[in-house]
Amino acid sequence: MRRAIGIVATIAIALGGAIALLLWFENRDSSQVSQQAGAAATVAGPGRLLPDQGDAHLHPGERPPKAYVSDPPASGAHVPVPVVHDATRLSDDELLHALELGDVVLLYGGARPPVALRTLADKVAGPFDPALAAAGQAVVLAQRPGTKGVIALAWRRELRTASAADPALEPFADFWLGRGAPA
Repeated sequence: MRRAIGIVATIAIALGGAIALLLWFENRDSSQVSQQAGAAATVAGPGRLLPDQGDAHLHPGERPPKAYVSDPPASGAHVPVPVVHDATRLSDDELLHALELGDVVLLYGGARPPVALRTLADKVAGPFDPALAAAGQAVVLAQRPGTKGVIALAWRRELRTASAADPALEPFADFWLGRGAPA
């Protein structure tokens, strides 16, 4: 009988922990986005709205049927490749999949992310974690050679700044975090 009570207690504790974890992730998402198709286009927020190129998933080796209308792209067909590291170069597939999920990506041109970007990412979303990125709750720092200043990206949104210390970056990241492609 004691063993059965112990098993039930263990299961109850595990379920309670799982529920607490889900609530924690839920509370990190401050978005108020409607689940209707096209809702992201109607939400006014920081940054420039870019054309909608869809969110079709391709098979590995497939290429998008047409060129992206922006460089870097902020929507479009892609192979769903998860981001597992930040402060590195991302392929267009990794970039688009992160944006589709709701992550915000901050692109910089140097060999290492500026301290101001690391501070911003940690403040808005905490240290990079692949699980948070997979949940659309990460601010991803990514090197993009040739980038002048910083390019902040969210799904169909772009903000270009001359400096990593630009005060417009934090409201952009905070507003768009968790707001990926419409379901």
